[in-house]
Amino acid sequence: MEHITQFINIFLHLDKYLSEIIQDYGQLTYIILFIIIFCETGLVVLPFLPGDSLLFAAGAFAAKGDLSVGILYVILCIAAVLGDSVNYEIGSFFGPKIAKQEKTRFLNKEHVERTHKFYEKYGAKTIIIARFIPIIRTFAPFVAGIGDMGYKKFLQFNVIGGVSWISICLFGGYWFGNIPVVKQNFTIVILAIVIISIMPAVVEFIRHKYYSKES
Repeated sequence: MEHITQFINIFLHLDKYLSEIIQDYGQLTYIILFIIIFCETGLVVLPFLPGDSLLFAAGAFAAKGDLSVGILYVILCIAAVLGDSVNYEIGSFFGPKIAKQEKTRFLNKEHVERTHKFYEKYGAKTIIIARFIPIIRTFAPFVAGIGDMGYKKFLQFNVIGGVSWISICLFGGYWFGNIPVVKQNFTIVILAIVIISIMPAVVEFIRHKYYSKES
């Protein structure tokens, strides 16, 4: 039981354990990262997986020479776009049935409602904007699948959003990791990863408080 708990902890906080993953699994790290980004964007029941911080961490370790930034960029862009496409299809198939249920065990209706509000405000551009907002990022393609957005239109925004998200977070980490003082003191990267990991939860808490006061 202890080993299972430890595995789940590493899985959910992969950004913090990435150094150990690289040492233990080598080239398989690329596949692990692909799966995490695909699941975080493609499976509506897993919005809590690391996203921004994991991409930042991967870029920083690529700057250190532990990973290839070129390979990362290609496979993670594919994972992000493919994940959203799968999520869209899930929403298209299961969404209408789930929407009729007042309560569902596997889906947070509050997150779906918040995503609907994003669509009301930003329209199809939500697919791009949501890439940079934890939780909403996972629910946006699902809600798009439920709605009236055609797949061709969705795919255009999906590709733009996915590539932009990977580019900014991955190369942001790569640039940070190439700063001389960071290269000489790589613990700074670990500290930055921890801060970035905490930030989405802090922003989500503040946003939730703000919406609660409005309603």
